[in-house]
Amino acid sequence: MKHILTFAMTILALISSIFAQNRFSGYYKDIFIDGGIFLNSYPDLPAANYLNLSSEIFNSSDKENLNALDTLLQTLILCGSEIDENGILLYPDGAPRFRMIYTNGGKALSHGRSLGEKGRENIRRFVKEGGSYLGTCAGAFVASKGSMRDSGIVVRAEYYGIWPGYVRGTTLSKSFTSLLVEKRSPLLNYYSFGNDMIIDSVRHNGGCFAWMDSDVPGGTEVLLRYDGDTLNLKRDIHKTVAGWAYKASDYEGRVVLIGSHPERAVSGEILELMSSMIKYALDGTGAPRLKGILKNGEAREMKCSTSDNNPAFTKIGDRQYHHFAVDIPKGTAQIKISITPQKGWDRFDMYLFANPGDFAFNDNSLYFNVGNGVAKELTITKPTAGRLYISVFCATTVDVEPTSYGQQYTGRTDVLNGVPYTISVLY
Repeated sequence: MKHILTFAMTILALISSIFAQNRFSGYYKDIFIDGGIFLNSYPDLPAANYLNLSSEIFNSSDKENLNALDTLLQTLILCGSEIDENGILLYPDGAPRFRMIYTNGGKALSHGRSLGEKGRENIRRFVKEGGSYLGTCAGAFVASKGSMRDSGIVVRAEYYGIWPGYVRGTTLSKSFTSLLVEKRSPLLNYYSFGNDMIIDSVRHNGGCFAWMDSDVPGGTEVLLRYDGDTLNLKRDIHKTVAGWAYKASDYEGRVVLIGSHPERAVSGEILELMSSMIKYALDGTGAPRLKGILKNGEAREMKCSTSDNNPAFTKIGDRQYHHFAVDIPKGTAQIKISITPQKGWDRFDMYLFANPGDFAFNDNSLYFNVGNGVAKELTITKPTAGRLYISVFCATTVDVEPTSYGQQYTGRTDVLNGVPYTISVLY
């Protein structure tokens, strides 16, 4: 009996692992780190290194030395440019290009304002289309709709509103506080934090707590509370919500926020805290979506650009999946799936996958063609009747060179605005 139980648990773990791999496929990289205008700038994110995650970063000059170049770079990177119409965060169809954005501490209002409406809307769309968000201190402020003051709620147009609730400042600066891990906090799925439900001496500098007295968005999860019973502050923060999470739907990304500063920790429970929040955010990326149902003998041209605002027929980006399906009638003898290049767009590597019953990825597909080039065919004899999931994957991507502000793309930058192709099925 013990051997049977062990075997069953192994199978369940394997299934869970495969599901996790599939859900996290189809992104260019794991994390984009926003250290932009009026935010703190650091060379890395230690917890991302600890978790062996891929990342890219944008760092502006420090607050005292900001100049026009910082504004230009931030605009080109986050809002878009001639070679990357949709900006670094989004694929041409508006889907998230990274699994998660992390926003540093700093000055929330000033940073939100510096992005302009285009930059803020790109971040909102990133989350709405399935990318997750993690913010510490200013990153938590700017993710909300606004703040609570003694005079009442102040709605901030410069904030993202991806957690549609309100925050309030703690009045605690240049100090440290312990954090109480909420009972049944999902962060406990990743680390035990010494089994005492408390994390000591987390840096705090002008951060916030979630305002839970009114207008709390449904689905908000409490992760952590401040241990402030010994702090002599003009505002009592003891057991106010220090860390929280929110996910609007299965298709949208998870937003994870904390008013403190665990992001520079390189060891111990505070590193585990930052790592657990990253893991919880990444585990909350949106479910995959179909571009459409393919019809027998009807070619579907995927050739629209970002500006066409027609994501169901938009070109594919680097390391992105496009998902389709076809409903196969009973008794079908054979089905042929084809992708062909649009004229002048054949110098890219695209892969073709098909899987009965579930979304097709490189690690779970029953049928696949991973040869070089765009043109591909898959022929399936006596296919199972019912829904067959099909995906196209663009393997071509950019090269990256380090700069003083982060990374610069070189090489195949033509992939950033998307690669057009045609897909069809015949049975």
